[in-house]
Amino acid sequence: MAEFEATRGMPAESTIVFGVASDVEIMDRWLPQGLSVHDSGPGTVEAEGELVPGSGHHEGRIRVSPDRLRVEWGGRDHPAYAGWLQVSDAASGTSEVTVHISLPDEPGSGPRADEVRELLDRSLDRLADEVGDRVHEGG
Repeated sequence: MAEFEATRGMPAESTIVFGVASDVEIMDRWLPQGLSVHDSGPGTVEAEGELVPGSGHHEGRIRVSPDRLRVEWGGRDHPAYAGWLQVSDAASGTSEVTVHISLPDEPGSGPRADEVRELLDRSLDRLADEVGDRVHEGG
């Protein structure tokens, strides 16, 4: 099993960032391309795309903890797959996001691991863009 983690500064305070990051309706805007997530009821999501093992829709669980500024998720049909996103305050009205994922079928080093790290970095860049858009729109 491989563990991956990435951290990125965000251009807004933590509550704004958490609001964007935890909104399942807009997650596809910043999640890795090749992964699509849709709300399927309280505490559950459906995931699909080329980054999801197998074919078709896969049910997952999601726990959003506003009081902790944390989102946790995992696969129901792939229980070893799991991850979390944590938002924390930084200086001068900014914040920081850390994402951690556990991928049971991925190597921890080599070209594929480098691809996974790049996907995480690009996703956090897109999340920062979404947050920036939210701040500029005033809400």
